[in-house]
Amino acid sequence: MLSLSSPSSPPSPPSASSPPWLSASSFLAAPPSFSLAASLVVLALALGALAGPLLVRAGYRLAVEPEQPWRDACPAGHPLVAGPPDGSSRRTRPRGWRGWVGGGRCQGCLAEGAPRHGPSPLRLALVTAGCCGVLAAVAGPSPELVVWLLAVPPLVLLATVDLAVQRLPDVLTLPLAVGLAVGLGICAPLPGAEGSWPRALLAALVLTVVYFVLFLVNPRGMGFGDVKLAPSIGLILGWYGWDHVFFGTFVGFALAAGYGLVLMVTGRASRRTAVPFGPFMALGALVSLAVGGLAG
Repeated sequence: MLSLSSPSSPPSPPSASSPPWLSASSFLAAPPSFSLAASLVVLALALGALAGPLLVRAGYRLAVEPEQPWRDACPAGHPLVAGPPDGSSRRTRPRGWRGWVGGGRCQGCLAEGAPRHGPSPLRLALVTAGCCGVLAAVAGPSPELVVWLLAVPPLVLLATVDLAVQRLPDVLTLPLAVGLAVGLGICAPLPGAEGSWPRALLAALVLTVVYFVLFLVNPRGMGFGDVKLAPSIGLILGWYGWDHVFFGTFVGFALAAGYGLVLMVTGRASRRTAVPFGPFMALGALVSLAVGGLAG
């Protein structure tokens, strides 16, 4: 093996023309101010903080009672969708991505100085940033981190809509499940992947069957939207192991039960009041991954 210096030879003194801290050896030996993992967390927090407020418009449009069409105008009456080319009112089509992505004031509201509408952009920014930061801390520099970060905004949007009107729209739940399955399938053979794609698919199937049985047993306590969200939760938890599937599911039920108990104690609900379960399914998965990351 080629050695650049003999162990017995004394180290050469630093050059008088440059300070010691500029020498190559001291520079290479010095630890960076931010590790890669910390940098990923900071980046994920920033991305989440930027993405959260962009969910306001979609949260407003989708937060309607079941069987009702999505909102096509803001509270001030400005249209968020465009009609067909012939000008008739037979149907509407989305006004591109601007009809779904944006803050609580459309262009008409901005021009007229109308107040904001929809969910709080600050709350969405904090929740989305927090979820992205936790997932970045758990996953680290792994391929699946990209999938997790892309899944956070639709999950936050689903939780927001479910809390508002107890509805989990198919336009979010079904594409989310497909996107997670495809994304994790792409990540599985890549270097650094820390999960199992076949196990994730099996966990998605098992969790869907479990929630479907619960829906058949007690339709008032378990909505069919929760059944459609179950594949996504199963994919996320099953990627890391069956212990995450069991623990994350248990935490979700425990949090939902605690939330319902608080509502009853404060007089805001009765034993027959339905509790939105989607947010707690997602939160249970996040807690499970966070606890697993701390334990690991």
